[in-house]
Amino acid sequence: MALPEIFKTPYNPKDHEKRIYEAELSSGLFNPDNLENTGKPPYVIMMPPPNVTGVLHMGHALMLTIEDILIRYKRLQGYRTLWLPGTDHAAIATQVRVEKDLQKKEGKSRFDLGRDDFLKLVEKFAFDSHDTITSQIKIMGASCDWSREAYTLDEKRNQAVNTVFKKMHNDGLIYQGYRVVNFDVKGGTVVSDDELVYEERDATLYTFRYSPEFPIEIATTRPETKVGDTAVAVHPDDPRYQSYIGKDYSFDFCHVPVSVKIIADPSVEKDFGTGALGVTPAHSLIDADIAERHHLPLKQVISERGRMINTIPALDGKKTLEARETIVSWLKENNLISKEEKIKQNVATAERTSGIIEPLPKKQWFVAVNKSFSLPHSAIPGIESGSTTTLKEIMKRSVESGAITIKPAHFAKTYFNWVDNLRDWCVSRQIWFGHRIPVWYRNEEIVVSGDKPEGEGWIQDEDTLDTWFSSALWTFSTLGWPEKTKDLKTFHPTDVLETGYEIIFFWVARMIMMSGYALGEIPFRHILLHGTVRDAQGRKMSKSLGNGIDPLDIAEKYGADAGRLALVYGTAPGTDSKISEEKIKGMKHFANKLWNIARFILENTEDCHSRLDLESIKKNPSLTTADKAILSSFENTVKKVEADLEAQDLHTAAEELYSFVWMKFADEYLEVSKLQLKNETQKESTQKILLYLLENSLILLHPFIPFVTEAIYEHIPDRPSTLLLVARWPSL
Repeated sequence: MALPEIFKTPYNPKDHEKRIYEAELSSGLFNPDNLENTGKPPYVIMMPPPNVTGVLHMGHALMLTIEDILIRYKRLQGYRTLWLPGTDHAAIATQVRVEKDLQKKEGKSRFDLGRDDFLKLVEKFAFDSHDTITSQIKIMGASCDWSREAYTLDEKRNQAVNTVFKKMHNDGLIYQGYRVVNFDVKGGTVVSDDELVYEERDATLYTFRYSPEFPIEIATTRPETKVGDTAVAVHPDDPRYQSYIGKDYSFDFCHVPVSVKIIADPSVEKDFGTGALGVTPAHSLIDADIAERHHLPLKQVISERGRMINTIPALDGKKTLEARETIVSWLKENNLISKEEKIKQNVATAERTSGIIEPLPKKQWFVAVNKSFSLPHSAIPGIESGSTTTLKEIMKRSVESGAITIKPAHFAKTYFNWVDNLRDWCVSRQIWFGHRIPVWYRNEEIVVSGDKPEGEGWIQDEDTLDTWFSSALWTFSTLGWPEKTKDLKTFHPTDVLETGYEIIFFWVARMIMMSGYALGEIPFRHILLHGTVRDAQGRKMSKSLGNGIDPLDIAEKYGADAGRLALVYGTAPGTDSKISEEKIKGMKHFANKLWNIARFILENTEDCHSRLDLESIKKNPSLTTADKAILSSFENTVKKVEADLEAQDLHTAAEELYSFVWMKFADEYLEVSKLQLKNETQKESTQKILLYLLENSLILLHPFIPFVTEAIYEHIPDRPSTLLLVARWPSL
């Protein structure tokens, strides 16, 4: 067989990548139902669904590459692999994006359009964005099962959300309560603790007394909230304030009537500031906890619009900063301030809108994480079927028992710390896009149902659910739950949850919670975390710095293979990594090197037809020292790469393969083979070794660089499978 024409020109990714992906996709072999049943169990990864708010970035590209490597590796080993793709409606992020566009283009808000028309606009944006994202995922070479693709806001996921909400409500785990929550004034909605971004800003710390007669000084950066104080807390062992504990004081603070009680609470740091804390239960989550312990009233003095309320006409309606100026002026006029200090302060802002967060008391829906309930079925070590447990206990036991491992292991400490300090989860949001809360009201009646109750006068709750509520059901809702489907029985629990370390709280912990609650089992066996992809200087990529690298631009310029290999090479799990065009260019050179290796071997083995396995080759008595050395090196490489991939150390596997192919195979053995091919007694065995090494090196490299390996494999004579995608991993 003559050398294929294609090898007479340098490797060009544009000639192959789209064509090869379409061939792999049309083969149906991304679907585990179409894979040969080798007797091995399924191997399952649920793709973390990208938000339908834009395009993929390098973090997504790293996630896709890592997961595709694991899936392609296991598929080559004969596992029935399922990598299920999908997208996330990302409620707040998507609504904010569409609202911004609407304001910019038409000068309108969502309220100008009304709920139904605005949601049509959002859904169109989400649909268009979905198509963009899925096409980008394919460009990256992701061998996922598109026939099972899911969307967190589609009909099946909505059924799962409504089912679990009702079940949790029936078990007393979802309740409506009046509590202090984080309120995004700009976005007009509640957000969770995990969706806050703290920005360091300049602030002034004022130390003062409420009135000349008040015996204790307090300090605050927010004097405007002090009109809502209902207590002053001191440490129970602080000798300075022992005589005041339990006393009540009433006074006018900036002409606003205020009554406070002096209370003793061990949470107060007696050596910090004055050792006394003005307690504002309605506008601080910490103060709300103190108020709950001491049965203090909540006095709301800031509205959802970030303006003063329930005070006096001179303050009501003012923005908080304006009110602060008024109150500080009054304190100074009355000689009540003893100290002013310029400090740096971490101010809570909303992740999606960058709006200031105001802790406010609101009636919301909560998930109770500490309440006991009976778990009918449990496969979670340490929790027996039919026993009483809590959602927190499910999250702790699943990881403590070793049923779920976390890599890198040190993130387990972060995980447990978060679980231990977890408050009841506020799941209601005052936005329109998302899963509508399945609760209906008629006068004093309340019905929890996904469908409207029979009869007239029923009104559904206006709020939607936190995005992470539906995302938390991802591993099992995508497999058909609440129905008892074949997919659910076959593919759950999943094997690996691979994601960025920054969402271990948002998503990972809540999936463990919800899977344990709804199914009584873990959602995945292993958590594999990756870090942030940074630029060559170690800076986070951002529009303001202009240092972003678009994975699609990389694929266009150097090929997706080069981008994939550059992302994992040298990138240990859970650590931030640096990426540069130079590194990507270097990996493009590696693809070229592999192409040239293949051209040389195919050109010099045209008359070699019989194929042998490794053991048969090794039995040849005419093997040279160089032959034995390269075969031994190859065997060691297979063992190391396999061990690395099993341990999910993809970076070291990539480095092993790069080193073997470029240095051992190309630079050393290929040079020796040029002489051996001229020796008639050595020629045939050398040809067989070259073909064996080429074919099996392609298999080892395929998970990392699927396109160039498949393009070469197409021209391997007498290859055992049509597609490299389902070739067999070398057995030693």
